[in-house]
Amino acid sequence: MDSLIENHPLEPFLPAEATLLMLGSFPPQKKRWSMDFFYPNWNNDMWRIFGLIFFGDKEHFVLSGKKAFDKERLIHFLKEKGVALYDTACIVKRLKSNASDKYLEIVEPTDIGLLLKQLPACKSIVTTGQKATDTLCAQLHIEEPSVGGKSKFEYADRQLWLYRMPSSSRAYPLKLEKKAEIYRSMLCEAGIFMP
Repeated sequence: MDSLIENHPLEPFLPAEATLLMLGSFPPQKKRWSMDFFYPNWNNDMWRIFGLIFFGDKEHFVLSGKKAFDKERLIHFLKEKGVALYDTACIVKRLKSNASDKYLEIVEPTDIGLLLKQLPACKSIVTTGQKATDTLCAQLHIEEPSVGGKSKFEYADRQLWLYRMPSSSRAYPLKLEKKAEIYRSMLCEAGIFMP
């Protein structure tokens, strides 16, 4: 059973001037990765959503001729836009051998306060799925917004917004274009995307 317990395989991605912190639940198993970075699963549409919003091209962050995302292009883009990334769990037990959140048992949640200390300019947090939202709301005692919605909260004398976004997993039953609309609206409000 111990082999099913996993430590987070990535360091938090925390650009110093980031104003937005995006939090998923936990990365999929390494065998599902197309790159060594966040949202690495080829069947996860996060980077297609961002490509569609910012460049009008869902393939913008895809490496030409490969089933992989371009990590270096993503890092440059996210630093430029002020977007930080991590997950709400740092140690999990995987109850089934797949990428589904419903089969993740959180052994140790991420210390979100510690992430926020390293992001003094952060004004908004985005959760990208139900488990991430549940974990964050429980830790910071925030009222859970509806999918596509937001809640204002105070943390350590800071006023922040929590945006609850639909999962970028293809298992979440919403078309890519519709997900992109919801993310676009959030990114506009957060000052990341200027139409």
